[in-house]
Amino acid sequence: PPSSQNNEQGSTLRDLLTTTAGKLRLGSTDAGIAFAPVYSTGTASGKSGRTMPNILDDIIASVVENKIPPNRAPKINVKSEIKEEPKDDKKSIQDDCSKRYSDIQYSWICDKHVLWLRDHKNTNNWKLFKECWKQGRPVLVSGMHKKMNFSLWKAESISLDFGNQQADILNCKDSIISNTNVKEFWDGFEDVSKRQKVKNGETALLKLKDWPSGEDFKTMMPARYEDLLKSLPLPEYCSPEGKLNLASHLPGFFVRPDLGPRLCSAYGECVAATKDHDIGTTNLHIEVSDVVNILVYVGIAKGNGVLSKSGVLKKLEEEDLDDLLRKRLKDSSELPGALWHIYAGKDADKIREFLQKIAKEQGLEVLPEHDPIRDQSWYVNKKLRQRLFEEYGVKTCTVIQFLGDAIILPAGALHQV
Repeated sequence: PPSSQNNEQGSTLRDLLTTTAGKLRLGSTDAGIAFAPVYSTGTASGKSGRTMPNILDDIIASVVENKIPPNRAPKINVKSEIKEEPKDDKKSIQDDCSKRYSDIQYSWICDKHVLWLRDHKNTNNWKLFKECWKQGRPVLVSGMHKKMNFSLWKAESISLDFGNQQADILNCKDSIISNTNVKEFWDGFEDVSKRQKVKNGETALLKLKDWPSGEDFKTMMPARYEDLLKSLPLPEYCSPEGKLNLASHLPGFFVRPDLGPRLCSAYGECVAATKDHDIGTTNLHIEVSDVVNILVYVGIAKGNGVLSKSGVLKKLEEEDLDDLLRKRLKDSSELPGALWHIYAGKDADKIREFLQKIAKEQGLEVLPEHDPIRDQSWYVNKKLRQRLFEEYGVKTCTVIQFLGDAIILPAGALHQV
């Protein structure tokens, strides 16, 4: 409220600053200023000027001089300065967005936790994205493959161009990593008969670990690198040159995280065939930076021991899915390729405690220096996800990533694939 309406000096922060400012006489000019500097105005020898302790003494003295009578509570009214936060953030954001962004095709999925931008070409998408991003929520953008040169991303094309390269290949079933020829991985990508076999005769569930990554990606695959960059969603945020991409504008003295890009490839349909979906190609973990993941290619493997496309769809329907995602599954023009489970960063401690509890139940040694999330040692299956909700109140956000979908995650969001 205006100070003229308030007879008690110092009863609000504004009044305190106003009454104090006139009492501060700084420097040889003897001029009063409203806000004291945060540094000393004296010389090294302290012979002239005012120092910070003197300024603080003046402020304290002013507070004492204008102290509030003990029998009266201070009148604090910040309504005119600070807008009250809405009680239901989700509802208020959705209502507000429906009015302000009627020209954007979008939906809310996963119990209104994830924003789905359905038209990747809309140049106003970033405005709505900003509203969602401020809340630290994941965003899904569909149709990115329509902007890309699809032939560059086919398994056979990559195998033909880079089959002679060596890379680390992870067997997701036993976590054994081997350095082998890339051609061997790509030849089995859509032909099960050409896949490695493990000791018991089972087909190996392989993942090509982050090959290539960062500068190697740009050097090895310049055409694919350029194709990816021109196809990024929300370029204002996601492009390396985006005006709102904070990481790209950090001063040189900051140690930057590896911002990629990275090519992540895996045999997925074998996962869907496992009992209770106990195996994932990417275990539960946290990234230190924001991430955009685009599904650029989905292969449909042929051969004995893998699920057909209809079998995969049936398995996916068993997941706890949003109605809109179930509808997408029935759309013959859509091709599902990855199953994500996402958790808010605020739930990290609860999830960590839960996984340590499960490890003890299973007779596993829980070392104090080990972090189950940092170690990426867990894929949380359906039964455990249900227990996590029942015992800790942590709900899983389940997202199916279709061909061309870009999933954008804020730093700190936990996820497994």
